[in-house]
Order: sequence, then structure tokens, then C-alpha cells
Amino acid sequence: MGETIPVRVRMAPSPTGYLHLGTVRTALFNYLFARKEGGAFVVRIEDTDQERSLPMYEKDILEGLASLGLVWDEGPDIGGAFGPYRQSERLDIYERYLQQLLDEKKAYWCFCLKEDLEEEKKAMLASGLLPKYGGTCRHLTDAEIEAKQKSGLGGVIRLALSGGVAIEFNDIIRGKVSISSDTIGDFIIAKGLRAPLYNFAVVVDDAQMEISHVIRGEDHITNTPKQIVIAKALGFDLPKYAHLPLILAPDRSKLSKRSLETSFNEYIKDGYLPEALLNFLVLLGWHPQDDKELFSLDEMIESFSLKRVQKAGAIFAMDKLDWFNAQYIRLLSSGELIVRLDKFVPKEWTSDKKRFERALAVERERMHTLKDFATNASFFFELQEYEASLLQWKDTMEFSDVRNNLKEIRTILEETPEELFTLEELEKLCMPLADKIGRGMVLWPLRVALCGKRTSPGPFEIMFVLGKHETLQRIDNALALVGQDTLV
Repeated sequence: MGETIPVRVRMAPSPTGYLHLGTVRTALFNYLFARKEGGAFVVRIEDTDQERSLPMYEKDILEGLASLGLVWDEGPDIGGAFGPYRQSERLDIYERYLQQLLDEKKAYWCFCLKEDLEEEKKAMLASGLLPKYGGTCRHLTDAEIEAKQKSGLGGVIRLALSGGVAIEFNDIIRGKVSISSDTIGDFIIAKGLRAPLYNFAVVVDDAQMEISHVIRGEDHITNTPKQIVIAKALGFDLPKYAHLPLILAPDRSKLSKRSLETSFNEYIKDGYLPEALLNFLVLLGWHPQDDKELFSLDEMIESFSLKRVQKAGAIFAMDKLDWFNAQYIRLLSSGELIVRLDKFVPKEWTSDKKRFERALAVERERMHTLKDFATNASFFFELQEYEASLLQWKDTMEFSDVRNNLKEIRTILEETPEELFTLEELEKLCMPLADKIGRGMVLWPLRVALCGKRTSPGPFEIMFVLGKHETLQRIDNALALVGQDTLV
């Protein structure tokens, strides 16, 4: 029995933009695997692109992941035994390994001009060949290299590949993957000793940080053969690879960059709950053994397995995300939901605590996002102007009928004590009149008088929320609108 290698996974975002859902899904799968296997979850910042990398993006990424509960064991903010955890702070390490490859003749300096490389590429394509570097600078002598450098030519460093070699790896999700080194050629690994490119830096980092499993999106699968040959050239052990399925639009086309890279914070600002987003994302490419759909983070950890990650693309459906969010809104306690709504409603709404809590109880089932409450429930707190014609049930109802029916229902309500303004009692008191005259003829104008909208909860729910005084006031406003003096 060989020694078991401790599970160590990493999430390595580039701080060149805000945290988006594609990054969150990758982080989530890494986190779940690490926790399920009792391993370490590492966050590493890949900021070698100094022009585009900004501290505000790093801050946004780290804060976003933390707000989701994806707590890491090592990272740029908390340190660890394998730091530094920012690539910009690891340039000495990369320089050492680049120099090692140059000294061992496994890599070489290349001074070919961009224009010459473009012409070479066009010629190969015209001949029906896959474009790759022809190896012009591969056999330069040390003296020639020194002379070119002294002349001011800015060289790059290429890895020297052997031709006709099959580069193979067993992907945990996709099975055996094989590609010939002939299709890659001598590719660039650095623009200088202190300017490594992505594929080189990530290999060094993964080896130095003892990463056991690289779990990332399928879009990285073309990088894997290059990373394998770099690792072998440096004498590193290879991690195990698992490439997650692409996230697709509902028509199975590639999801637009705009949709995929909409920032995580934009979803939060639109009223989506972090736990609902996680639940939605975990099912983009992974399926549990049963038909269960709602998972807490702990339940995800318990159920997760890379063996149940699918190869086929995962569909990003906004209606499904809305469904998940609605479920989680309903699961929140009233107190917790009020706290979550704080940033989404005017402060004056919450000053009448009783009305606010009742409105929330009525509207909770209609909410898909936290934003929906402010949209759907505004009439409970601020009655907008509306046309008198809206009070008419269908086109055949006369204004005289509107007046008479509202007067009769008002009389019933005025004689009802405040303590009987409950859903059950209000329905019991009002329905005999509605059944006698016609439900639409009574309940439609009553509901519109209370809310001023074509669609809303039923009139009994609205009266329960408003209370007796506000209910009578709104009926009086409606009577005045159709030409009837208010009743005193």
C-alpha cells in the first residue's frame, strides 16, 4: 500500500475583474471536495498581469467567497506554510525554476520578431499544417544569445519539446485525454526571467504548494498538456485533474460572457440570497444520488463526489435560479427575512412594525427575490393614484354600482371591531354580501380601492395588513374618486 497523499486543492482567481458566478462555482466544487476528503482549501491570487490586476478586485473576490461561507485554510490574507499566496510576490521562485530549465537546455531564449512569426503561421496554414513555432532560435549558442540580448532584443523563453510524444492524463471526470506534442510545438513559458506566463507560474505554484487535485473549468483543458510537460521538465509530480463542464445557455449554446461574468455582487444587489446561489451553482454539473434539490452547505459537503460530476454542459436557467431563491426566502424566519430586506425597502416602511410584518407574511409566497417585496408590496405603505375606471368590474359595471357596493361593504367594516380584522373574520363578514350581489361586483372594487392595482393579493389579506383605520380611509378615497362624498 502506497502512502496516501493529503488532499489539497486551490482556487486561483485573477484579480482582473469582480467575482462572478463561474468563479464561484469552481471555488464551491473545490471547497466541497476538500471538506469531504478532510483536506485543505487554498486560495491563491494569480496577479502576474500587473496592468489589469487591481487590489479592489482581489478584495471583492475574497469578500465574496467569505460571504458564501467558503472559508479557506491558506491564502493571501491569512498566510500558510506554502506562501506567499500572490504570484506577484513569488517572482524569485519563478526566476529560479526558469533559470534551471535554461541551464538544463530544456528551455531556450527566442528572439524571433512578431512579424516573422505571423508569416510563419500563415505559411503553415496555407500548407494545411497546424501552426506552431518552427524552432528557429532553438539552437542558438550562448554567444549568440548574449549578443542579441546586448543589442536590446527583447527575448522570450520557450520550452523545448520532444516531437512525436503523446501527452496523456486521466481526467477524473472525462477519462483518458491524449494529445501529441507535435500539435503544441515549443511554446512560450515566460517573457523574461521575472515575467512568467500563466502556464509556467501555475505549475510551479501547484507543485510548491503540494496541490493534489486541480479542479477547474473545461475551458482550461487545453492548458493541461502544456502544464504537464512543464511539470515533467522540472521534475515535479503531477496532480490529478478534474475539468468541470461548461455552463451553457438554455438553448445549449455557449453562455454569453456577459451572463457568465455578471458579478456576484450584482446578484446580491438584485435580491438573490447567497445560500440560494450556492444551491443553484452546485447543481450546474453535479447531481446527487437522489432527487433532492435543496441543500445546505453542510449537506452539500456530505453528498458531494467528483464521480457524480457530469461531462455534458450545465444549463444556466434564470427561472431555476429564481425558483431556488423563492424557496430559500420561504425558509427564512420572519425575523431573518426582515433583516435581509433592510437594504431593499424604505426606512419609513419599517416604522409601522405591525403592518410591515403582516405585509411580509402576505407577500412572502409571491417573492422570488428580495427586490420583489419593494415592488409588490409598495401599495401597503404608499397608495398611488389610479383611474376611477379601474374600480369597475368588467366593462358592464356602472359607477353607481361601484358606489353602492363600496358603501355597503364600508358599513359592514365600520361596525367591525379592530380585533376582528383577521383573515377569517373579514371573509366571514364580507362574503355574504359578495355572494348576494356577485363576488366580482363586490370584491373587485373593494380590492382596487385598497391597493390601486390591477393585480394584488385578495382584499381580505390587504385589509388584514392595513388595519381598520387605513382600510376605511382607502374606501373613502375610492368613493370620492367615483363622485360620492366620504361617509362619516
